[in-house]
Amino acid sequence: MLPLRKIRVLIVDDSAVVRKLASEALASDPEIEVVGTAIDPYMARDRLRELAPDVITLDLEMPRMDGLTFLRLLMEAKPMPVIVLSSLTQQGSECALEALRLGAVDVLGKPSGSYSFGDLAPQLIAKVKAAARARVRSARPGAAVLAAPAVRGKGPGTFAGHPRSLLLLGASTGGTEALRDVLTELPTSLPGIAIVQHIPATFSKAFADRLNTLCAIEVREAVDGDLLLPGTALIAPGNFHLMLQWTGQHYRARVVTGPQVWHQRPAVDLLFKSATDCGAGPHTIAGVLTGMGKDGADGLLSLRQKGAATFAQDEASCVVYGMPKAAFDNGAAQVQLPLDRVARYLVSRSTATQARAPLSVHP
Repeated sequence: MLPLRKIRVLIVDDSAVVRKLASEALASDPEIEVVGTAIDPYMARDRLRELAPDVITLDLEMPRMDGLTFLRLLMEAKPMPVIVLSSLTQQGSECALEALRLGAVDVLGKPSGSYSFGDLAPQLIAKVKAAARARVRSARPGAAVLAAPAVRGKGPGTFAGHPRSLLLLGASTGGTEALRDVLTELPTSLPGIAIVQHIPATFSKAFADRLNTLCAIEVREAVDGDLLLPGTALIAPGNFHLMLQWTGQHYRARVVTGPQVWHQRPAVDLLFKSATDCGAGPHTIAGVLTGMGKDGADGLLSLRQKGAATFAQDEASCVVYGMPKAAFDNGAAQVQLPLDRVARYLVSRSTATQARAPLSVHP
């Protein structure tokens, strides 16, 4: 039996410390081989031809050419899986989100200390493995192109269905752009939406803020105690779990710390199971979008068993068909949908719910 081919990785970073730490972290996994490093995009260009890596890790702040410019040129000339290493700052977060729009598969916050890698080693390994299986896509239209929906008027939505109605979404690798595709198509006349996207701490607020500029609905990073109201989407903060509780009139967000679930914090399963526990099942529409692993499948199954309408993104439109596959294989997802049909599904199911139970969410 032939040995399994290792995933070949090229590390592009101007910091010798980061190159060393990333190389050591990846070399600790027997399925990964670091075939080379580069200190800037010009050296990376030569190493690409010479080494033919499967995955690149890319710093965004480098001399001679910045990482975003290099990524744009790479995706035009030779699209391939790229994981961005970005600083944990507001500017770094915004640049990382732009890198995802340009076609990067995932993002990871850079170590905060000169010799500190903390919990990043297992995260980097997992992201490299996911990237190696990813469907690489070309750059998406810029923010200006997609800003149009927001001019429809942002504000509290009015939903005429059952007061416990709820929309739930979970995503991981490739999910930032998938969620953008879905949320920019949604009107304000829907129930409140709670979302878990696997994303590093500090990046989640920039992600929510960017979506808020593009969507008709209000999108924001969840704060503990937030009410989940119609026309609003709450996104779990990076490194915190998002759960829901029913207050008697509204759902309220609980933003908590705690152990990782499926190696994730936030975890989709905890959000879905909290909705089940507070009786949301028969009034819920929930689904799992692109991502590696199994997070969300068990929670989605518990919702379906309580009467929720459930779905998973289909394989052809996923960047990584992991979480949706798990949710379909275990019977949690009633239907698989291409990404461009998810928004219409949410609207149509919500409209049908309103027709069956025309109640106001406001007391």
